[in-house]
Amino acid sequence: MKRIKVAVVGTGGISNQHINAYLKNENVELYALCDINEEVLRRAGEKYKIDRLFTDEAEMLKSLPEIDAVSVCTWNSAHAPCTIMALRAGKDVLCEKPMALNAKEAQEMLDTAKACGRKLMIGFVRRFGNDAAVMQDFINEGALGEIYYAKATYLRRNGNPGGWFGDKKRSGGGPLIDLGVHVIDLTRYLMGNPKPVSVYGATFKKLGNRSGLKDSVGYASVSKTENDICDVEDFATALVRYDNGAVLSVETSFCLNLKHNEGKIELFGTRGGMCLDPELEIYTDSCGYLTNVSLDRSTALSFDGLFEKEIGYFVDAVINDKDISSIAEDGVTLMKILDAIYKSAETKQEVRL
Repeated sequence: MKRIKVAVVGTGGISNQHINAYLKNENVELYALCDINEEVLRRAGEKYKIDRLFTDEAEMLKSLPEIDAVSVCTWNSAHAPCTIMALRAGKDVLCEKPMALNAKEAQEMLDTAKACGRKLMIGFVRRFGNDAAVMQDFINEGALGEIYYAKATYLRRNGNPGGWFGDKKRSGGGPLIDLGVHVIDLTRYLMGNPKPVSVYGATFKKLGNRSGLKDSVGYASVSKTENDICDVEDFATALVRYDNGAVLSVETSFCLNLKHNEGKIELFGTRGGMCLDPELEIYTDSCGYLTNVSLDRSTALSFDGLFEKEIGYFVDAVINDKDISSIAEDGVTLMKILDAIYKSAETKQEVRL
């Protein structure tokens, strides 16, 4: 099988997950790295023993036409321009989540991929989790029946990463666009990707980045400094209504006065309910009795092999010319949901999609 040549654009924190996964894939040659920060780029080149290093993506694509695919691991505001540049150069692209700053940029990315006949995949890595696979098995077997309500929760008590994450010009927003994308996409994916029709949302800027706390932050970005901008929301909540009548409730925060961090996926159907927190439990009835079911195995999300599965899926699609356009289409839909939540929060009105 042909080995494809892959370049990674952006060598910050998340790029390490991509790079390590590519290095473990026998069908990939990690070919080049690109970052606008020369020092960060140099360290990455030394760490991974890559000598094709560029501070300009256009120069890299021009100098190395043999590149087959590109992973975009930049801050959010660069996702669209870096992705579109690679697509127009004839490369297939895996772009980290969120797809872009907004739905307009995301649609342009998708349109460019189609016009250029290239593959575009968005890094919705939670879809590849061991927990999602188990949940999908039960859903496919009809254990929940018709799913009509879901809750997606991703709350941090003190978890503003700092760096570019708090700078709205580069990030596009706070926990909603950073953390919310994971749980909104996963719940919608498990519900069969229904079409969103309306959104009501609210965002709050009350606690900032809690820079005055003596407690350590467990989610510090590699770009964090003492003088970081923090102009994004610290908490967001929303109700999303879908075309099949189902409703999703979302809560996500960087900073919130709660006892513990929370990360839960809950689905409620006519035959049963399901909660992942972090182990999976199913709530139903049997023989006339209310019944709670847990599995005789760990179902909590494991990061062991998680990105390898995502990268493997992308590489397989590139090598074997498989259609993965639906993932990018889901990315556009997700950006429309996020745009609507932010607009609803600003106008204090329901937003129709």
